[in-house]
Amino acid sequence: MEGVTPATAVPDATDWRIGVWRSFLRAHAVVLRELEHELDRDASMPLAWYDVLLTLAQAPERRLRMAELADRVLLSRSGLTRLVDRIEKAGLVRREPSLDDARGTYTVLLPTGLRRLREAVPGHLAGIQRHWLAYFDDGELRTLATLLQRLDVPDE
Repeated sequence: MEGVTPATAVPDATDWRIGVWRSFLRAHAVVLRELEHELDRDASMPLAWYDVLLTLAQAPERRLRMAELADRVLLSRSGLTRLVDRIEKAGLVRREPSLDDARGTYTVLLPTGLRRLREAVPGHLAGIQRHWLAYFDDGELRTLATLLQRLDVPDE
C-alpha cells in the first residue's frame, strides 16, 4: 500500500505522508523567507523583532516577564535575551526589574516601539494575504485550523 502504515507505527522514508510533512516544512520556510524579506525591505525590521513587539503590544500593560515572552515568541531564553538586547539598543523596548521577584525582569514596549510596529503592520498583513491567505478559501482555512488544533498547541 505505497508505504502506508498504521497511524501508530513509525513511517518509512518512502511513505507519502513524509512527503506531506516535507511540503509543509518547505511552504513554511518559503512563506517566512518572503515575509522576512518584505518586512525588512518595507519597515527595516526583522521578523523576530516584529514578533516581539506584537507580543508585547498585546500583553497587559504592554509588558511581559522575559520567560513568558520567550515562551510566546518560541525562542530559548538565551536567544530572546540576545534579541531583546538588540531591540532595546534600537530604543523600541526597555527592561525593568520585577518588583515582586529580584531575579525577574520585564520587557516593556516603548512608545517608539509601538509606533514602529503600527507602521509595519499594514505591509506585513498584506504579505500574509499575498503569500498565505490568497491560496486558501475560508472553508479550507477553517478546516486547517481544526486540523492544527489536534496538535494541542495553545493559541497566543
